[in-house]
Amino acid sequence: MRVRVDINGQVYEGDAEPRTLLSDFIRHTAGLTGTKVGCEQGVCGACTVQLDGEAVRSCLMLAVQANGGAIRTIEGLAGDGGLHPLQRAFHEAHALQCGFCTPGFLMSMEAYLREHPDAGAAELREALAGNLCRCTGYLGIIEAVEHAAREMREV
Repeated sequence: MRVRVDINGQVYEGDAEPRTLLSDFIRHTAGLTGTKVGCEQGVCGACTVQLDGEAVRSCLMLAVQANGGAIRTIEGLAGDGGLHPLQRAFHEAHALQCGFCTPGFLMSMEAYLREHPDAGAAELREALAGNLCRCTGYLGIIEAVEHAAREMREV
């Protein structure tokens, strides 16, 4: 099947088997390797991208389901003015270690904070529960998201 998607403002088109996962289309057809594939069951959140503004697990979605959609991956998170506030906060709070899970955390939290700009600490912790990290304690991640949320509210 022919799949055509806008990824980070650029159109990618290619043939895909009906069973091709969106994560595989992004990584292999579009050549964007920032989206990671971890558990391949939607549990870890490493593969999270945004489809038409909503956070989705790209390992659970078929490429054909995204046909015609607008996808935003970690490669498209930073703006022209530099790092996104979440990226900056993760760096400053040392909220990553190996970095494998980081793209999923960032894409999930950016979508969440866009819809819930006034989320409190308990709500942010609950939202973060959908992403797993095997290297760090979550304290740095929580601090980074709280800091970025404050910064994004001030803009």
